[in-house]
Amino acid sequence: MALHPVAGARVSASETLAETAWRRNLEKRRLGKTGQVSSIITFGGFAVGWATQKEAEARLGSYFKRHGNSFFLNCKTTDRTKKGTWESIKRSLDTLHVERCDLFQFHGVKNNTELDTVLGPGGALEAVLEAKQQGLVRFIGITGHHPLLFNEALKLFDFDTVMFPLNRVHAAHFNDWNDWRPLLKTARQKDVGIFAIKSVAKRLWENGDKAQHKYNTWYEPFDEAGDIEKSLRYTLSQDITSAVLPGELKLWPMIFAAAERFRPMTPEEQRQTIAEVSQYPPLFAPFMEQSNW
Repeated sequence: MALHPVAGARVSASETLAETAWRRNLEKRRLGKTGQVSSIITFGGFAVGWATQKEAEARLGSYFKRHGNSFFLNCKTTDRTKKGTWESIKRSLDTLHVERCDLFQFHGVKNNTELDTVLGPGGALEAVLEAKQQGLVRFIGITGHHPLLFNEALKLFDFDTVMFPLNRVHAAHFNDWNDWRPLLKTARQKDVGIFAIKSVAKRLWENGDKAQHKYNTWYEPFDEAGDIEKSLRYTLSQDITSAVLPGELKLWPMIFAAAERFRPMTPEEQRQTIAEVSQYPPLFAPFMEQSNW
């Protein structure tokens, strides 16, 4: 799930980092055809060290019971069937103590077979469209690690948002699975809101032992303030809506500080910041494999 504090909403005296994101001096951008105005930093509730989406929703449920209307709430499912997705929608609404999800996303779609299942007869889309008719969902999005697949998805269905990795390491090594440029063009043409993930990702951890990892991320992030600022500036200069925070709280203060100072990179600055990270391979993990695409 992800959260965007709603402009003008009243919240409690003890603010969360998500609320603070809105109250900080962060640039706001329109989330495509949804009309939602979001800060350039988005809080991901499933990215703060909790093991599962269910656990994340359970921990946040009591808060949303009191402050749910203060946020633009994004929920998601990894189920591809109508039946499973209906169950996911109902579970999220019940666990979070909210009456609706502002945005419901098909999460982690990784190949044409999964996309066809989602969009086809008896697929997940049927459940979400029914939920939308019932007022349980307002907008529909798709997420994952394959921008070229999502470029095709936007041509098959009128999605409201898309979420995918966009960072300078990938820009140094565009290939047939990570090149987001065609997707950005299509998204702009169709007025689709764009969330970028992995903006401060550097590379996969060289040591496979999670106990030895310094941060709670499945990849090694940049962790120096200067590198974080360059990485975030590059991502936010690509005409996206918002960058999703990584799953490591220790990095957040530096990211918020960089976001407050954000100014678009010139083309030459972008070339320089890409060249600085060309020694790192593009971020790819086994779970991102596309078996048929």
